[in-house]
Parts: sequence; structure tokens; C-alpha cells
Amino acid sequence: MTKSAVAIAIALASLIGLSSCANTANGLAKDGREAGNALDASTHRVLKAGAN
Repeated sequence: MTKSAVAIAIALASLIGLSSCANTANGLAKDGREAGNALDASTHRVLKAGAN
């Protein structure tokens, strides 16, 4: 292999790795928002039950 072919292979492998990290970060952010919404909803239910 020539040096340019090796450089291209390394660049492609890096791009694949970075794209998978971005998907993971987006998934974690989405899970965090959903957990926050669930906690907010449960807090409202508890406060509503205590108000009676």
C-alpha cells in the first residue's frame, strides 16, 4: 500500500468512529430529556395527590 492509501484508510476509519460517537451522544441527550420529563410528570402526580 502506498502512503496515500494508508492515509485514506485511516481517515475513513476515523470518520466512522466519530459518527458512531455522535450517535451515542445524541442518544444520551434524548434519554436525559425523557428522564427529566418523566421525573417532572411524576412530581406533578405526587403533588396533586398530596393536595387532596
